[in-house]
Amino acid sequence: MARIEPKPLYRTSLGTAYVGDSRVLLDKLEAESVDLVITSPPFALQRKKEYGNKDQDEYVDWLCQFAPGVLRILKSSGSFVLDLGGAYRKGRPVRSLYNYRVLLRFCDEFGFRLAEEFFWFNPAKLPSPIEWVNKRKIRAKDAVNTVWWFSKEDEPKADVRKVLVPYSERMKALLKNPDAFYKPRKRPSGHDISRGFGNGNGGAIPSNLLQIPNTESNSKYLRLCKAFGAKRHPARFPLRLPLFFINFLTEPGDVVLDIFGGSNTTGEAAETTGRRWISCDAEGSYVINSALRFFNDPPTDDQKVLYAQMQKPRPDVVDIRNESAQLLLEFESGPVTSLS
Repeated sequence: MARIEPKPLYRTSLGTAYVGDSRVLLDKLEAESVDLVITSPPFALQRKKEYGNKDQDEYVDWLCQFAPGVLRILKSSGSFVLDLGGAYRKGRPVRSLYNYRVLLRFCDEFGFRLAEEFFWFNPAKLPSPIEWVNKRKIRAKDAVNTVWWFSKEDEPKADVRKVLVPYSERMKALLKNPDAFYKPRKRPSGHDISRGFGNGNGGAIPSNLLQIPNTESNSKYLRLCKAFGAKRHPARFPLRLPLFFINFLTEPGDVVLDIFGGSNTTGEAAETTGRRWISCDAEGSYVINSALRFFNDPPTDDQKVLYAQMQKPRPDVVDIRNESAQLLLEFESGPVTSLS
């Protein structure tokens, strides 16, 4: 396995970003020290991508190498959220089962529980694959990722009240005048719909179908990549996706880890919600440019110097705190002590 730098490439007031093989990082973290691992690894696609995806035939074995480390560092109340996109078999209009094989092996071989399956629907996704959808028109476009919510125990920390969604117009009308709008009755399914459904709770319970368009076009990260002439990561997931699970499954002060950090969307989501975070990616340029998520816009002169400093081989830890931050978070007894 490739080594990992003994120091993070950069740190913010709440997190640290490392360059290297995250299997090494997992070995160095303390057991039961992380509340949530959320990540989106390179998918098992037919074509090689610049971010290093594996061939379909070897993908499941490769990804399973990370399972023991994730299980070891998770708290008993912790969760592991894994985003996997679908794929077709090479040259055939039939689906690959790799994401379901990952699910089964993680549970059967390593002892994870499937707390719940989620599906991320990206309505803005372009029609694909071209051969079966656009040319021959024999398949619908693939617009849903499977998102496996694994847990270490049967009842991980979770509170759906933290991720309520706005009420529908029909529900708003019911809450405004339940007696005039709705009469309690038994549905054909046999379920009793009582007057308790007329009580407002601040929002509706979300479903496990997450409709989140991936349409980022003018975010701070993209603007600063352009300003610095930095290459942006080609496969970013939208900020709302990690925000949902971070709010749902953790509390402020908890530790969130992304083992395939990429542009560090997870770190930004954790930082904005007051969670500590750790991010790791094998590609140094992605980690360097992910620091731009925590810069001012426009960047300060000091931040320009720091960005240049990160380009140097084996740089010292760079502190890119916002100027308003008072203290740099030191993991004196936290999960990254052994890496300091």
